[in-house]
Amino acid sequence: MSDLDTLAGGAAAGTLYGIGVGPGDVRYLTLRAAGLVRAVDVLAYVAKAGAPGNARRIVAPLVAPGRDERRFEYPVTDEVPADSADYQQQIASFYRDMAAALADLLRGGRSVGLLAEGDPFFYGSFMHMWRRLATDFPVEVVPGVTGMSGCWTRANLPITWGNDTLAVLPGTLPETALVERLRLTDAAVIMKVGRNLAKVRRAVEAAGLLSRAIYVERGTMQDERILPLADCAAADGPYFAMVLIAGEGRRL
Repeated sequence: MSDLDTLAGGAAAGTLYGIGVGPGDVRYLTLRAAGLVRAVDVLAYVAKAGAPGNARRIVAPLVAPGRDERRFEYPVTDEVPADSADYQQQIASFYRDMAAALADLLRGGRSVGLLAEGDPFFYGSFMHMWRRLATDFPVEVVPGVTGMSGCWTRANLPITWGNDTLAVLPGTLPETALVERLRLTDAAVIMKVGRNLAKVRRAVEAAGLLSRAIYVERGTMQDERILPLADCAAADGPYFAMVLIAGEGRRL
């Protein structure tokens, strides 16, 4: 057993682990997360159809050949509006089936590590499994570096000073709601930008914050891109994109 495995601890039979794998660079995993990726009986992850799965890509250097893995493919992602009845019905059915498959593994005494981008309890799909399974099986949640933390670090952007308040906003909000909430906070992180990039840019500008806004695409990943939002003319961005607006509070 390596020193890493000793420090990280092992995996218990019949336990579900929500493993936060951080924002994109495998070096940002915690010792516990890295150890569990190698220790659990089954490594599980979700992915878009036809894509490798970002969480799985992050931990690839830690996964030995022949590992027992379970891949769960989303029936829809951003092709259908998230607030539509069709989207919610398909996703709810997907999560029910996924929970049932994981429950079968856990009942059989196998330890399962479900990978989660960033932190499992921060906009993570893992939460839907936790809600369905935590009353019947042992569950351990392993925190991870959030995407926003990775992005503001890579952008060299201290996000809050002194008594600054921070708002985390999904870019899927209506434009008027984004403007209103941006005006009420000192610092902001706008996530789920993707196809909402043009709307988000308009909202930031309407709130009078465009000069302070930084656009980060695929932060900490190999194809990372960081630039002022004012210089970003694209109408759409990738799924892994966010806008950062740092506070300007007390600086000693």
